[in-house]
Amino acid sequence: MPLIMLPGILFLLVAFLPCIASAQETPQNDYHQHLLSPAVARLAGTPKTFLARDLIAQMDLIGIRRSLVLSLAYQFGNPHRPLVVHEYAKVKAENDWTADQVKAYPTRLIAACGVDPLRDYALHEIDRCSRNPYLRSALKLHFGNSDVDLDNADHVEKLRQVFRAADTRRMAVIVHMHANVNFHRPYGRREAEVFLNEVLPAAPHSIIQIAHLAGSGGFDDPETQAALSVFIDALTHHDARVSHVYFDISGVAGLGKWETRKEQIASSIRAIGLNRILFGSDGAWTGFTPEKAVAAFRKLPLTEQEFHTIDTNIPPYLAVSGP
Repeated sequence: MPLIMLPGILFLLVAFLPCIASAQETPQNDYHQHLLSPAVARLAGTPKTFLARDLIAQMDLIGIRRSLVLSLAYQFGNPHRPLVVHEYAKVKAENDWTADQVKAYPTRLIAACGVDPLRDYALHEIDRCSRNPYLRSALKLHFGNSDVDLDNADHVEKLRQVFRAADTRRMAVIVHMHANVNFHRPYGRREAEVFLNEVLPAAPHSIIQIAHLAGSGGFDDPETQAALSVFIDALTHHDARVSHVYFDISGVAGLGKWETRKEQIASSIRAIGLNRILFGSDGAWTGFTPEKAVAAFRKLPLTEQEFHTIDTNIPPYLAVSGP
């Protein structure tokens, strides 16, 4: 797959040369992490927080070099929560808090700006984040949290605008594509085809990272497998629309009845292509720490060479991280 050349590629090669040079038993980088700010903790009704220093301690415990921190600012736009007063101000504050957290560890952490793509302020916030050196590399969208409906033409048009805005600014897009689980929104092959046919073409240059192998964690949901098959078919046929698409495996191994589906998960990883798979663990404050995520990942029936390929994969968006 040809890499998309982005400014700062030399920074990428220099920063990650040690990762490429030797095989390790631990993935070099974690491409799906979250912090938990005091503001989001209050929103979620928990006294816990999880700060950058806490994540660094978890990373050091097992030897992970860098992590992509996905801002939880989109949580304030969740339409199923009580009304948030001064919502956009809180979204901006959360994104800025995330930037300030990673700023303290510029060689270890990078951040992705978070936003609800259906909100009227979404495009403005993407532009604002693109001018922050600690948020400009990537955009995080969560279709489940934002209750995005890929069968709704208005939602699809708003998504196209958001993806186009990210593409114009060369921001990667990390997308939790699975529809809302709590309200049993429709999700499967049809919705994945809408994403492939109508949304992806709006961002032909940006790296697109689909979270959780197109699911929401675990691999129990047959609709997830149906959605993933759309991308596997496209990749098999060398469809140009997926030439810049990666998948992270956060929460796939370790949740639900995944151990009964290990062979299916491994088969899906191979069908996607090992070079497109990124390791991720998700929010460590839930108890599913990077250490536990790595341990579960290592139980998949992959060869050591296959593990090594995934362990050392580096998506091009890291080339523009940092100030």
